[in-house]
Amino acid sequence: MSTLIESPEQRALRTAVAALGARYGRAYFAASIRDGKHADELWAEAGKLGYLGVSLPEEYGGGGGGIAELAVVLEELGAAGCPLLLLVVSPAICGTVISRFGTDAQKRAWLPGLAAGTTRMAFGITEPDAGSNSHRLTTTARRDGGDWVLTGRKVFISGVDIADATLIVGRTEDARTGRLKPCLFIVDRDAPGFTRRPIPMDIASPEKQFELVLDEVRLPADALVGDEDAGLLQLFAGLNPERVMTAAFAIGMGRYAIARAVEYARDRRVWDEPIGAHQAIAHPLARSHIEIELARLMMYKAAHLYDAGDDEGAGEAANMAKYAAAEAAVRAVDQAVHTLGGNGLSSEFGLASLITAARVARVAPVSREMILNYVSHRTLGLPKSY
Repeated sequence: MSTLIESPEQRALRTAVAALGARYGRAYFAASIRDGKHADELWAEAGKLGYLGVSLPEEYGGGGGGIAELAVVLEELGAAGCPLLLLVVSPAICGTVISRFGTDAQKRAWLPGLAAGTTRMAFGITEPDAGSNSHRLTTTARRDGGDWVLTGRKVFISGVDIADATLIVGRTEDARTGRLKPCLFIVDRDAPGFTRRPIPMDIASPEKQFELVLDEVRLPADALVGDEDAGLLQLFAGLNPERVMTAAFAIGMGRYAIARAVEYARDRRVWDEPIGAHQAIAHPLARSHIEIELARLMMYKAAHLYDAGDDEGAGEAANMAKYAAAEAAVRAVDQAVHTLGGNGLSSEFGLASLITAARVARVAPVSREMILNYVSHRTLGLPKSY
């Protein structure tokens, strides 16, 4: 990318992370999935090299950069075939929320480990009856003396089995209005009453999905992150980076798929010329490359707006970036599989598993339809249908 988009430091970061990704690659990632393991070696090395903490404050062991730098890390690992999904959650959501709104004690307790990768944190917002509508969350937190008591359920929560704690979105009662308002709580993995159950998924990923049950989980007062009366602001301060990072995840995957298809199309001969010489093969791949690059530009616009402190502008751009990246990735993977024909469905070439994985970005963390709702309401000013 040009200097208009990236600084020399960001370009150097991109080169270094790409080299790390190349040392592991898709074979390592596929073996981890096949053997039921987590990508712990890659995670640990990325942490030691400082890549997991690039967006966190320097005073707590981070790199002092922003979401733009963290997006570079995830994109390049994805382009190498080994994306770390927990990057979306642990440093991007949880690390950002704690660094922006946590107490000094919370920052000291969590940020150094999150930056180094020695500590991991999951994020729990989605519920069985409250997906995109965060106003319908039923996980509640009530005061009991000096403690908080949490009760509720969460679903499709990534990486809880390897996380030291989970940042849980609950709701507390507003004493003035009686309405419930969102608040964020750090729940230790071994907290009494906090249990998890794996959700079987047809997605090939080292990170697993879980249902969580919070049965009268008692937390100390300092488990609350930030201001009890500013929960919604704090929540969206974490959700905008989540959308940017989901875009990075999708873009990296799309780049990987296109690269494999181009490599194959250069070498595969059915008649006299490589199949890549035929426009029916070349043009769809060129179109996918263009779509990925356009989504990439919007992703970095969103990241730069967020890092500049423009939360409102970043919200619009992050939603658009997530939408564009997901659509581009799905089409790129589909075209890559078609380019390889039968080989595109074989385990040897590693593209078939991406058919399902690419669609994750379409439905999570928010569906493409809800993004279209956001743009139609917030950007275009059209009336709501709900």
